[in-house]
Amino acid sequence: MYRFALEELKNWASRPDHKPLVLRGARQVGKSYLATMLADEVFDAIAEINFEQTPEMAELFSSRQPERIIPLLELRLNLPIIPGKTLLFLDEIQAAPEVFATLRYFYEQMPQLHIIAAGSLLEFVLADHKFSMPVGRIEYMHLGPMIFEEFLLAMGKQKLLDFLQGYLLSEPIPDSIHNEFMRYVRDFCVIGGMPAAINIYSKTKSYLESERILSNILSTYRADFNKYGQRVNQQRIEKVFLKIPNLVGQKLKYSQIDREEKSRDLKEALHKLELAKIIHKVVHSDANGVPLGAEMNDKYFKTIFLDVGLLCRSAGITMSDIQSTDDLMMINSGQICEQFVGQQLLYSGKYYEDPQLFYWLRQRGSANAEVDYLLTQGTKIIPVEVKAGKSGSLKSLHVFVNEKQHDFALRFYAGQPLFSDSVTSVSGMKQVKFCLLSLPFYLINQTKRLCRELTA
Repeated sequence: MYRFALEELKNWASRPDHKPLVLRGARQVGKSYLATMLADEVFDAIAEINFEQTPEMAELFSSRQPERIIPLLELRLNLPIIPGKTLLFLDEIQAAPEVFATLRYFYEQMPQLHIIAAGSLLEFVLADHKFSMPVGRIEYMHLGPMIFEEFLLAMGKQKLLDFLQGYLLSEPIPDSIHNEFMRYVRDFCVIGGMPAAINIYSKTKSYLESERILSNILSTYRADFNKYGQRVNQQRIEKVFLKIPNLVGQKLKYSQIDREEKSRDLKEALHKLELAKIIHKVVHSDANGVPLGAEMNDKYFKTIFLDVGLLCRSAGITMSDIQSTDDLMMINSGQICEQFVGQQLLYSGKYYEDPQLFYWLRQRGSANAEVDYLLTQGTKIIPVEVKAGKSGSLKSLHVFVNEKQHDFALRFYAGQPLFSDSVTSVSGMKQVKFCLLSLPFYLINQTKRLCRELTA
């Protein structure tokens, strides 16, 4: 299955100043598969070491001198490792953190050799390392689940993908085409973006088979809890892991997870799941300027799960549940749609940037307001609302636009593309006119391009 990230990897491989590349992301999002794809297309061979399967291989790196390390690897792997022709792939490197430290020596002493390192629980090593980090000698690439466009490709729908990538707001979308796209959005919500689940569905067209794969992935994540460090309370992590899918899109209060547990302990358990990339925080920002992180307040946050398919499997939601209603908002109070949108937005940025998401919250007694997500385009902040149906109140969006004096807002929903350039927001004695762009869910990864079209 094709991943758009492969083009970024090809660019890395072609650069004369490339550094050892570290792939970061949750288990089973396709890091190893992507490295293999690159090797097949660009290199003559791949020298692969998995430190979980062969931990003894770590001792071969003890000299920290690449000219001594490479001959030893060649002997063990029975494979010549030729700079420029062989990709050295160090998988599950978190199991041998001392090897991670040696990446700097490869960059300094053998820069012509292409090295990719990956690790499903690498974030734990990076957060609590006991070695000298190779700062400035490595580069990172962040990988998440497959996005909707990649899902269409896996389903053999190249023409639908071409339509999305070439779509202009001035063009009407026939209802039959719109409905076809929405059918695939519903499929994606149940199957999700995990490569193994998409792969089995593309071959069998069986939702049951994809559910089986997703259940296995969830079990794998749970089996990893004992690797999260010493003195980790696995039962507490399990409790958070099971609760979060039903709390997606809500401002999180630890009492929602367990009233009997201390907030401090639940916070630590949540943080462990964050490090494993299974859960992502969406943090409140005051949103008075960019970057949004400059005014974030992590006291207020909500969460999204790694993947919408995993969320549905964890919550016991099946395709029959989704097909039985025309309004996705009726399923789990719209959490599926907010997860779908958040998941796509989280990994719509540059691969070398650590994925982040923000939202806006105002708490004033009876005048509360919440904007689901915040995007930026240059210095402009764009508030985003998610409405699973074809209609719905945009009260919080109006509050934000009025309070921040913004002139542009975005809505994702199940309806056709719609642009309104004279929406009036009224709050108290103030009136603000703004533009509202409403996009169907399937255009979410074309958002930045379409917004540039409007402002060109």
